[in-house]
Amino acid sequence: MSRAFSQLISILTPILLAPLLLGWVNQMRAWLSNRRGPGVLQPYRMLHKLFNKDSVMADTASSLFRFAPYAVFGSMLLANAIIPTLSTDLPLASAADAIALVGLFALARIFISLAAMDIGTAFGTLGARREMLVGFLAEPALLTVLFSASLIGQSTALPTIVEAVAHKHFAIYPSLVFAGMAFILVFLAENARVPVDNPATHLELTMIHEAMILEYSGRHLALMEWAASLKLFAYSTLGIALFLPWGIGQKATPSSLLLALPSLALKLALIGIVLALVETFSAKLRIFRVPEFLATAFLLGVIGMLTHILLGA
Repeated sequence: MSRAFSQLISILTPILLAPLLLGWVNQMRAWLSNRRGPGVLQPYRMLHKLFNKDSVMADTASSLFRFAPYAVFGSMLLANAIIPTLSTDLPLASAADAIALVGLFALARIFISLAAMDIGTAFGTLGARREMLVGFLAEPALLTVLFSASLIGQSTALPTIVEAVAHKHFAIYPSLVFAGMAFILVFLAENARVPVDNPATHLELTMIHEAMILEYSGRHLALMEWAASLKLFAYSTLGIALFLPWGIGQKATPSSLLLALPSLALKLALIGIVLALVETFSAKLRIFRVPEFLATAFLLGVIGMLTHILLGA
């Protein structure tokens, strides 16, 4: 019963904190641009407004278009549930495999891309093609990052990797340094952040993620926006689990999870500040430069794997 309650806490944490993380990043970007900003609670207000509005569907929308928001939201929620955010000893720990996690991200990408093309609008199809291009290049880079970390833990299970890294003597591992740089590039690309995409833009010819959800409204748009914040939260906690695992609990007790919450909140706040700094001082790349950007991430991930294999560090 205690383990089930602890798993419930670990699932509710991303549901409740993901919009707050997005609001924190947006607020930091506003402050760095010498603006007041909408406040960290603005994503909650937006979700409340959208859930209270009616959904308007195009006449050509199929059942896939209606089902996609629930599939994307469910995939992102399950991804957050298997990432060891607060503890490594949870009922879903056996399913927390790195390859399965990448599969969940790919499943959400497939559904949102198919839904964008389902209506038949030009901008939705354009965004879907760009999303698939980014995914095609980002997923191998993400796998190299996860494999670099798995070489240290001798397993692709995320809880095992977390425990292996957390229990080792503190040291700078060159393989993790290269993997960390690759993860940052993938993080920016997969979450449609600058320099790959600009979440604040409304220019259809430059949008990727926003172009795919232009036809959604009401509760369906709310689920898509919530899923996007959950994806940002999932990548943030995945980075914490791989590179900053100190503070993650080892027991599936409510008290252990509550003790891990302040550490998680501090790390997420720092990630939000770094992300806002990167986006403020970076310029958006042309879409034709994105393959080079992600190829660099893949190369860094491969270098990280080779460094561990050849040097054992």
